[in-house]
Amino acid sequence: MLQSTMNTKPRILTGDRPTGKLHLGHYVGTLKNRVKLQHDYDCFFIVADLHTLTTAPTLEKTSNIKNNVRELVLDYLSVGIDPNTCTIYRQSLVPEVTYLFTLFNMLVTVSRAQRIPSLKDVMKDSSIENPSMGLLSYPILQSADILMVKANLVPVGRDQASHLEITREIAESFNKTYKQDIFPLPETLIGDIGSLIGTDGQGKASKSKGNSIYLSEKPDDLEKKIKSMYTDPTRLKATDPGHIEGNTVFTYLDAFSTKTDQINEFKSRYTAGTVGDVEVKQFLLQELKIFLAPIQENRAFYESKPDLLEDIITSGSKKAQAEAQKTLHECLLAMGL
Repeated sequence: MLQSTMNTKPRILTGDRPTGKLHLGHYVGTLKNRVKLQHDYDCFFIVADLHTLTTAPTLEKTSNIKNNVRELVLDYLSVGIDPNTCTIYRQSLVPEVTYLFTLFNMLVTVSRAQRIPSLKDVMKDSSIENPSMGLLSYPILQSADILMVKANLVPVGRDQASHLEITREIAESFNKTYKQDIFPLPETLIGDIGSLIGTDGQGKASKSKGNSIYLSEKPDDLEKKIKSMYTDPTRLKATDPGHIEGNTVFTYLDAFSTKTDQINEFKSRYTAGTVGDVEVKQFLLQELKIFLAPIQENRAFYESKPDLLEDIITSGSKKAQAEAQKTLHECLLAMGL
């Protein structure tokens, strides 16, 4: 399944840490966009298993990484990411990235690493008071991921544009220090990357909060989650006029149903107090079943072919490793090593 390395399209690198199955929030936030990007760009999708160690290097967590890698790749394939069009690879199967990471560490001061905007956010989200060296330097490893394949673009949301600054600084510093234009200065590819509210109406859908619907959700669990979904707390009975704004059920209908006319009819009836939550939730249930059906069919196909799944990961990792080896060779030559 190895692809030709001759490609004139701009190159993209993006991906995820394998921490469990992906949910509808991931689809809205990144996956839907990636499926589109793969046709116009040379895409590398990294399964960043080394990055999982930065916040949870416990045996309980590390022993699940291998299975989580499998689940993540299954989710990629299920939504339509094509391994014959793009490169899906496992970070730890490309050891050259850790060599580049070591070289890049020498170009970044401790004070600069401590000023990286995302560090405080990660520490807060993971309830970490004293970061490990691994966590402190994770943006440098991330830079090695990006630069090892010489990515031209990195997809980010508007609020994350500053995260790429350290990568650009490292690329510029290396090129200047060793008088070789080895690395491009990657740009942000800013899209309308949105987020999906959780089923409880409390912030974004999140695995840790238990307020998300998985792409692989079983029918019975899907029904339970929709039945308990947050709607309008001011509405005491079905005949009370309801609110659409902030109503999670209608947010999900707008995001995942194509039946605009029927949705608008429900909205009118809901605000008029002529339809209850039960009926609207039942409609959402059917629409999500329709949306998830082809995704889960794709997942079932790849689940039934474990050898094919393993080949996709191995082949993609070999391609990524070939790129990393070329880049590392260029770096060592430039450094006189």
